Amino acid sequence: GGAAVAGAGVALEGVLMIAKGHRNRGRMQAVPCPCLMSTHLARHVEEDHLPLMNAETRPPLKSAHAAYFTETVETVHHWTDRLFSFRCTRQPGLRFTAGQFVMIGLIVEGKPLVRAYSVASAPYDEHLEFLSIKVQDGPLTSRLQHIRPGDEILVGKKAVGTLVPDALLPGRTLWLYGTGTGLAPFMSLIREPEVYDRFDKVVLLHGVREVKELAYSSYIENELPADELLGEMVAPKLVYYPTVTREPFRNQGRVTDLIRSGKLFTDLGLPAFTPEHDRIMLCGSPEMLAETKGLLEGMGFEEGANSRPGHYVIEKAFVEK
Repeated sequence: GGAAVAGAGVALEGVLMIAKGHRNRGRMQAVPCPCLMSTHLARHVEEDHLPLMNAETRPPLKSAHAAYFTETVETVHHWTDRLFSFRCTRQPGLRFTAGQFVMIGLIVEGKPLVRAYSVASAPYDEHLEFLSIKVQDGPLTSRLQHIRPGDEILVGKKAVGTLVPDALLPGRTLWLYGTGTGLAPFMSLIREPEVYDRFDKVVLLHGVREVKELAYSSYIENELPADELLGEMVAPKLVYYPTVTREPFRNQGRVTDLIRSGKLFTDLGLPAFTPEHDRIMLCGSPEMLAETKGLLEGMGFEEGANSRPGHYVIEKAFVEK
């Protein structure tokens, strides 16, 4: 299921109070969140597509499984033929920390078919939003990509995950590095006031193949810095660095290559990684995670966990699914 304000702690305190107020009331509310789950869902046998039923045409799924809430889809946005996001209702009882994931899915042949998806919305939002790939032979995404407003989905009642601020040691700069739908948990984190309170700078790195896959780029660059409540915190601290590998773009190449060459730091005007000052969160394909993990550990970084904070953390759910 996201800081110091430019020039004034009072403004930050006000925002934090508002956010906490939302949290307290919003334990029964949630927000738009874009985010996702595993990148390798497709390695399963294709099942016959079952027609979706909406809230008006079928009985509520309340009894489908005690571990899930039944939510209603409100909006769906198709970014590309391989990428979409959707927003749904949020039950009062669903609580999560920015950066965590939940199990979501559909009822297929009378049973829950679910996968892990990061929550892209902020913990105080009134709705949930998720970002997903489309896999034509994926057991879940082959069906999920066809959802429409009014359809019902299952959302797990328990949020978990390691991409949370408490899993990191104190530091100066927080780097959020996601590839593809790995952007999702970071969309929640960049809207969390606590993140800006803990770090002097927050750098969001998003790596994709094509420009059109840079989901939420306009929101990140234009709307969020101008947000009435968060803007004063976000504008002076958040740095967005999108990069594309298969098309011409202002930033090109794989982030790991840009780290090795030093171009990333030159482009941003920031010093190279050091375990002393930099904290890093990673979310994306297993290959990217393994490569970046090796790169960081070669620099002396140690992996953190909820029980033992460290210099960097990885969302392992993306590896295991």
